[in-house]
Amino acid sequence: MAAGEEEGSVAQPEQEPAVEEPRSFKDLGVTDVLCEACDQLGWKVPTKIQIEAIPVALQGRDVIGLAETGSGKTGAFALPILQALLETPQRLFALVLTPTRELAFQISEQFEALGSSIGVQSTVIVGGIDTMSQSLALAKKPHVIIATPGRLVDHLENTKGFNLRALKFLVMDEADRILNMDFETEVDKILKVIPRDRKTFLFSATMTKKVQKLQRAALKNPVKCAVSSKYQTVEKLQQYYIFIPSKFKDSYLVYILNELAGNSFMIFCSTCNNTQRTALLLRNLGFTAIPLHGQMSQNKRLGSLNKFKAKARSILLATDVASRGLDIPHVDVVINFDIPTHSKDYIHRVGRTARAGRSGKSITFVTQYDVELFQRIEHLIGKKLPAFPMQEEEVMMLTERVAEAQRFARMELREQGEKKRSRNDDDDTEEAIGVRNKVAGGKKKKRKA
Repeated sequence: MAAGEEEGSVAQPEQEPAVEEPRSFKDLGVTDVLCEACDQLGWKVPTKIQIEAIPVALQGRDVIGLAETGSGKTGAFALPILQALLETPQRLFALVLTPTRELAFQISEQFEALGSSIGVQSTVIVGGIDTMSQSLALAKKPHVIIATPGRLVDHLENTKGFNLRALKFLVMDEADRILNMDFETEVDKILKVIPRDRKTFLFSATMTKKVQKLQRAALKNPVKCAVSSKYQTVEKLQQYYIFIPSKFKDSYLVYILNELAGNSFMIFCSTCNNTQRTALLLRNLGFTAIPLHGQMSQNKRLGSLNKFKAKARSILLATDVASRGLDIPHVDVVINFDIPTHSKDYIHRVGRTARAGRSGKSITFVTQYDVELFQRIEHLIGKKLPAFPMQEEEVMMLTERVAEAQRFARMELREQGEKKRSRNDDDDTEEAIGVRNKVAGGKKKKRKA
């Protein structure tokens, strides 16, 4: 390892004090054609991390970007890569590693949008999708590959003729999470087969010991661009909690959805099964809810996400697969239906709302079993949260209807389980019409009675 790679050389956030903050991408040194692309995307002014990172990256330095979720990190690495690609066009030019499939597709969309006028081609290489079609896409040698580490290693080892020996840029986005998901061995394998003479950008919300170790191994004399070193949630986010008995959780959820009707919601559950169950429960009560979790096929996951993004559904129920990095512009309210066991996940979950200067709400459900976890969250963010105002009597009036919907949701889950065993297919609950018709039939009979 070169002497310049010691830790000491990292902590130089600003080499000279900035006299005046740049106001446009052009001021940062971004070329005209890319400035136009930013304009078309509605990016009027650069975000803090972009102001810090883009000029340094354009000088050809390695960058460590520490920034909270929703801060415009993708633009901070995509623009310097596209500008370098314009200067020296080359296939298999850049590789972006990311922890989740959804995030990979989202980064790809941004590359395509920014690079559409200059003909940039990108390919997404993630699990859950047929390897054969991916091999064909790689054979066409795209300019940019966006990949999850596991599937990329798979192709490097098994796809004939595919290598990354000419790579010029490596980006590790959400590096702390890549390492948390135990992709360490895969990342090591990738670092061994790509050129040492390359530019590396490492972006992370938190600087963990693992990330520091990775930084020492992968970056040469990097410049650190930290936008927020403290764990924090966005100022425009109104955060609340509700303290409730565990057995009435569903009723309280329905009450809040009714109280805040007209908003779009993202509801976080701790398990795939609870995500599916709650989605069915809400559907049986007439809400347009859709699940997103790791046991759904990739196509179903993207389908769910797109329906929610297109506002065809107002409620997205998700596991932590969706808590990081996903940019869904119009989430008004985040509900932590199951409290996160890792306090840091709370920050990423509530970071799905109040993005890019908009305001938003978050409500965390705290049952008698969650008090300690909740106190840890308050300690981490350094503030005491207020209770969300509620009318207990109104909640209790819902319990009967909710109990009936719970019963039907359990039946539907059983039905789906049997269907899945017989068909080996996963259902996103859109098709579970059988039971829903029974519900409707039951209601009609009651009305007649």
